[in-house]
Amino acid sequence: MASTSDTDGLVHYIIESLVDNPADVSIEKRDDSRQTVYEVKVHTDDVGKVIGRQGRVIKAVRTLVRAAASVDGSDATVEILG
Repeated sequence: MASTSDTDGLVHYIIESLVDNPADVSIEKRDDSRQTVYEVKVHTDDVGKVIGRQGRVIKAVRTLVRAAASVDGSDATVEILG
């Protein structure tokens, strides 16, 4: 079974793989009572790459993260802060 550290690693791996400036990636994890929210900050030039055309990339990332978190019976999402 996956654990939350695996979900953390998945978020870091996916976001850093998408951007041109992986050193500028900052991911903060915030736990609510209902779900875990990963707040992602990237270089301004990389925001479009993470969001994708019509939001397709970030939607796919959110789907993967939600699926990984559901293995533990929890819920997670990803928010782009810019």
